[in-house]
Amino acid sequence: MLARHGKYKAVVLGASAGGFEAMSKILRELPQNFPLPLIIVQHRAKDDRQLLEEVIQVKCKITVKQADEKENIRPGIVYFAPADYHLLVEEDMSFSLDSDMHVNYSRPSIDVLFETASEVYRESLIGIILTGTNSDGAQGIKAIRMNGGTTIAQDPKNALYPYMPQAAINTGAIQYILEVDEIKEFLLML
Repeated sequence: MLARHGKYKAVVLGASAGGFEAMSKILRELPQNFPLPLIIVQHRAKDDRQLLEEVIQVKCKITVKQADEKENIRPGIVYFAPADYHLLVEEDMSFSLDSDMHVNYSRPSIDVLFETASEVYRESLIGIILTGTNSDGAQGIKAIRMNGGTTIAQDPKNALYPYMPQAAINTGAIQYILEVDEIKEFLLML
């Protein structure tokens, strides 16, 4: 597996139950000058307004923040979808927030982020699914793959909650099944 930075323009990552530990392990190793934006949907309670970003920032060298409406997407920043809002990537590579109905019982939904990002970044996108208890992200992974992007799932055998990565694998659209440390190494090779 050879990762070349020049090929990629963004990384999207989805996680649910058990995701905090897996994400922390990956994000704390990323350098401050990481060459891509990393855009994350972590399922969380709708009243969690900022705590996740603050807790993760303490562990990281890279900048971690909540994505804002109409914010331009920049490299070297980890963006989290705000609680209770879908996060969409627009054609001009900015964010929009949406409070439409839940998708896969979730808002924010991994599928919504992955599908919109795949339309914008196409073959320059990396999509990663981590631990979780539902199938959110499976349709989004298919969209990323159909648009030529690179797809990765956490190895269900090593996931705290294997259902979400397994649902993504079951679509047939996952190219790499990796443990969390291997996902971290993949990103560091960029």
